Amino acid sequence: MNPFPQPASTDAPTPPPHDLPALPGGIGLSGLRVYDWPAAPGSDGLCGGTPHLHLACTEAYAVTGGSGAVQTLTMSGFASTPLTEGDLLWFTPGTVHRLINHGDLRMIVLMQNAGLPEAGDAVLTFPSEVLADPAAYARAAALDPADPEGSARERRELAVSGFTRLRNRLESGDTSALTDLHTAALRLVSARLPDWRTRFERGPAAEVARTAAHLDALAEGDASHLASASVHRGGAVPAWGMCGRLDKYERTERTE
Repeated sequence: MNPFPQPASTDAPTPPPHDLPALPGGIGLSGLRVYDWPAAPGSDGLCGGTPHLHLACTEAYAVTGGSGAVQTLTMSGFASTPLTEGDLLWFTPGTVHRLINHGDLRMIVLMQNAGLPEAGDAVLTFPSEVLADPAAYARAAALDPADPEGSARERRELAVSGFTRLRNRLESGDTSALTDLHTAALRLVSARLPDWRTRFERGPAAEVARTAAHLDALAEGDASHLASASVHRGGAVPAWGMCGRLDKYERTERTE
């Protein structure tokens, strides 16, 4: 069973067709307008996105407007980092993150290893009993095509409830809250690791190898690869992401 319905459940763009070059470094790129829905009654009432973590990818935010914060959980504890226009923030795999929207928070999201988040490298902080059951996780993470907004709100509320439990345990000194989450997340994605390896080797790793080959050629006085220079463009595809409404940039055509 695939517990990661795609593409609606991730915040990163889908990989390019194989005959088009990847974005620099094999990254993913999205425009994000963070959800302004207030949390359900009885919770903290904050507006924002669905808390989750990545197992293999670093993520970066370049804030283009509005204000808010990103709440994070790591072994160092809970933190809330303010976000305003012009800020740049990034975090490594394992960082549980929840975007908070104080007003019209917008950003460009740069995601390492384009292709991996789309293939499931994004595990939501549902309560432990949901994380322990792949079928329950799949149902909770899925978006209903007939009501994507309503189902996105529902999964956000469920993930916020799990995030709150994690935060409470961590702030009480129980770091096993995160190790339990890491173990559950790995169990959920383990069957997908061979596919991740293939995507990584065909994407980011291939980009690194291409640069190495270019440097080797230049060192030998060979600049022939420059003759194959080309220009490409893409378009923004709207989607319901975990953190907000997305414009997922996908490479679509060669312009010359």
